[in-house]
Amino acid sequence: MRLRSRVIVTPLTIIALGLAACSTPTASAPANGSADAGASAPPETGTVTIYSGRSEELVGPLLEQFSEATGIEVEARYGDTAEMATLILTEGENSPADVFFAQDAGALGAVAEQGLLTALPNEILDQVDERFRSPTGEWVGVSGRARVVVYNTETLSEADLPDSIFGFTDPEWSGRIGWAPTNGSFQSFVTALREIEGEDRAREWLEGIEANDPSVYEGNNPALDAVIAGEVDVAFINHYYLMQRLVEDPDAPAANYFVTDGDPGALVNVAGAGILDTSENSEAARELVEYLLSTEAQEYFATETKEYPLLEGVEPDGDLPSLEEIGTPEIDLSDLSDLDGTLELLQDVGIL
Repeated sequence: MRLRSRVIVTPLTIIALGLAACSTPTASAPANGSADAGASAPPETGTVTIYSGRSEELVGPLLEQFSEATGIEVEARYGDTAEMATLILTEGENSPADVFFAQDAGALGAVAEQGLLTALPNEILDQVDERFRSPTGEWVGVSGRARVVVYNTETLSEADLPDSIFGFTDPEWSGRIGWAPTNGSFQSFVTALREIEGEDRAREWLEGIEANDPSVYEGNNPALDAVIAGEVDVAFINHYYLMQRLVEDPDAPAANYFVTDGDPGALVNVAGAGILDTSENSEAARELVEYLLSTEAQEYFATETKEYPLLEGVEPDGDLPSLEEIGTPEIDLSDLSDLDGTLELLQDVGIL
């Protein structure tokens, strides 16, 4: 087997970066459709080292398929996205990494801000809508995660929900909301809210939700559990948690509500990849990034993790609105790197 993995065991200081780790959906291995059964492996054509903020369980099968299809050996180092970003920033020009695969665009933005990512070729960038890639070309999104309001369908219909995320600050929602303030995806949303609406408006939203006495959960899945159980009527999570749950329990009394029309609640964050400017294997690194945007890899993200594929022509799985229908807010996702201010704001409001 060509895939070799190394796992970080030493804790790294991540608060200084202000990067919170996002939870990663689990997935089963895809079918080996890249090579014919019994065919001999292609010849070795190089080695690529990837620092992955996505778990080995999730992306290991894809990296192995890449190696089998191309003959390029993969050395993968796994940790959460914040750890990987911290490690790259610490190693600087001495980093052995060729590719940074992050769960969150903010981490890619933080590394790019330090001049550690090289510009990707247009043939890679142009495969993805400009909303989901670096405006200066240093990273590209490979899958999308939409923020949603999951609601209990036994107590609510979609018509009962407000048009904007700000509508949930109305006192009528007192005691009916669940959220996970320590979760990385929630904190990325608050960072986006600050960027889109400004500090005062973001504070106003947080204070308004806090005044409605929300139930606090450790992550997206516990918040979803609470909605299904009727403990709360709504919760703020990422879309794929319910999609995965419905595979296990099609009768779960819950549905995703997608805020639209550029509202901050319509944020779609991405997992993405960039190539280190110190890479000594840039050609192999480029092939790996290209593979993450291949039809095969994109269909894997769509069907196994229930994330949004970002390659044109690959459809999302299940009954999901298209990214065009959602109408994401105007934001440079690289700006989600500014989580220091978000943590300070959450602490100041008394949420953390």
